[in-house]
Amino acid sequence: MTSAKPSFLGFGLGLRHQHYDEILSGNPPIDWFEVISENYMLPGGQPLRTLDRICERYPVVMHGVSMSIASTAPPNFEYLQALKDLARRVEPKWVSDHLCWTGVHGKNLHDLLPIPYTREALDHVVSRVQLVQDFLGRAIVLENVSTYVQFSNSEMTEWEFLSELSRRSGCWLLFDVNNVYVSAFNHGYDPMTFLNGIPSDRVVQFHMAGHSHMGTHIIDTHDHPVCEDVWDLYAAALRRFGRVSTMIERDDNIPPLDELLVEVVRTREMGEKILPRCTQAE
Repeated sequence: MTSAKPSFLGFGLGLRHQHYDEILSGNPPIDWFEVISENYMLPGGQPLRTLDRICERYPVVMHGVSMSIASTAPPNFEYLQALKDLARRVEPKWVSDHLCWTGVHGKNLHDLLPIPYTREALDHVVSRVQLVQDFLGRAIVLENVSTYVQFSNSEMTEWEFLSELSRRSGCWLLFDVNNVYVSAFNHGYDPMTFLNGIPSDRVVQFHMAGHSHMGTHIIDTHDHPVCEDVWDLYAAALRRFGRVSTMIERDDNIPPLDELLVEVVRTREMGEKILPRCTQAE
């Protein structure tokens, strides 16, 4: 599947229910929101009605955690139909998920599990992505996940796998800056090697998030502010990939909206400093 590269949206935030009222009652300086797809895939209810109101005011993208694109289990067409129905309602700028598997034999483990980077796995994931894209009628966006183990039988690096997957399937890439930093620390490689190994024309979104540093390893918890090393890597990513829609992601220890807006403003200020046209969403 081929499709035009999605337009630059500006600087956004992950939508969380703790901020619904403040967003709808005010006019926070946020260009767009990312919503967790699964939170809105049940028909009816207040969350879906609230999302409708937000979609009237802001561009939205959908980000899933249960597509399990790399699983060997048969595709879950009930899930994919619910995802397609939500996309029809929301009209997102794009639909994303993670390069991982989340379950097998009908069990959702609610975790983003790693895969071996082999040619066999690549062929399998390419075919799965193509199937999903054909079903949804759109190219999808896939994110690199944080990892804590590596497979001894891998035949290529993660960045080589992602690059080839995007080239062969036509999917776009969500470059999670924090996840690259976490995995690079855990596995002992230079995060710049990952960054420079990804084709600059395939990245359509950045994630920025915090983590928990345990000394010997880092856990991707999304419950802290973005650390300075990740901000530095973001600056390098801007120089490498250019005008890419960026968002702040917080999933636990959710602070007041004003605290998260400080980080959103920082992404905008860095974009303006490094790429002066970055503040103008298309």
